[in-house]
Amino acid sequence: MFKKDPVQIIAFQTYGTSNRVYLRGRAIEDESINLEQKSVLKLLINAWKRFETDEVKHAELSVSLGDNHVFYTKTDERGYFLLDEIVDDISEYQDDEGWVRFEFSFKNKIVKRLIQSENKFSAHMLIPCKSANFGVISDIDDTILHTGIVSMFKWRVLFNTFLKSAGKRLPLEGAAAFYKLLHKGKEEHEANPIFYVSHSPWNLYRYLDYFLKQNNFPNGPIILRKFPSVFKRKPKDEKPEKQKEIINLLKSYPDLKFILIGDCGEHDPDIYIEIAQVFPNRILAIYLRSVKHKKKMLRVSGLFNDYKTTPVLLVETSEEAIEHARKSGFVL
Repeated sequence: MFKKDPVQIIAFQTYGTSNRVYLRGRAIEDESINLEQKSVLKLLINAWKRFETDEVKHAELSVSLGDNHVFYTKTDERGYFLLDEIVDDISEYQDDEGWVRFEFSFKNKIVKRLIQSENKFSAHMLIPCKSANFGVISDIDDTILHTGIVSMFKWRVLFNTFLKSAGKRLPLEGAAAFYKLLHKGKEEHEANPIFYVSHSPWNLYRYLDYFLKQNNFPNGPIILRKFPSVFKRKPKDEKPEKQKEIINLLKSYPDLKFILIGDCGEHDPDIYIEIAQVFPNRILAIYLRSVKHKKKMLRVSGLFNDYKTTPVLLVETSEEAIEHARKSGFVL
């Protein structure tokens, strides 16, 4: 008999309000993935482990906040959970940056299984500070992390995802500095929230979280997507998951305006222009990184030719975006 791996709760960094607790994550077996592995064989093994997860189905979880708040949730068939509850004001639990710390645990003992971390797993939810002047919603792939989405046959995507450790991945030049400026804002202490929204699957959450921390990007919720079910056909008129997540953010903070950052490689231009049209007074600016693909750049340029509602900047470098942000009064 093979020895079963210990189980754990991975709570994704998420966002909420002083009256809404919104927590997401997954209960899975610990596959002992080393994000700093360097050998090709071990990198391939780690990549396999990220996508071939052994989930803990229908597990009851308890969630505590301080000494007086306890919530309950349950994992689904794939080990995911979502806790979404209206609560009394919990702003007293915020730190200076707006983060609130929760603690997860398995409610019931899992038979013949070792539970990691003495059955205590931290979770962090961001409530934007009152000092925030705006929020930032940013893509990850080819916006701050080079993936090769527009490369021939997507071979660079496969190479970077499976054959490079998170610690060896390099951010696009100047991206971290730009995001730090946006986070500080014009007053240097605004604590403007940064939300990282990607089309990547949740399986890459820890990989991307590690990359952002290693490269000194501002801390912020990372919002990814589940792998779609092979048995469920998506309606033709259904919006992309990424677009729905961005709309949820705008609805969660109706008094906060946003800057959208993405790239010209895939669907960001179409998603962002539609969002700006639906929420014309909520989007301060749209920054789109240029890609080395003539046909895609021509299409995006044409998309915004007659668009005047929101400032849109197609940028080659982070310095161009910083200069525009300074002129617009977003940063010092």
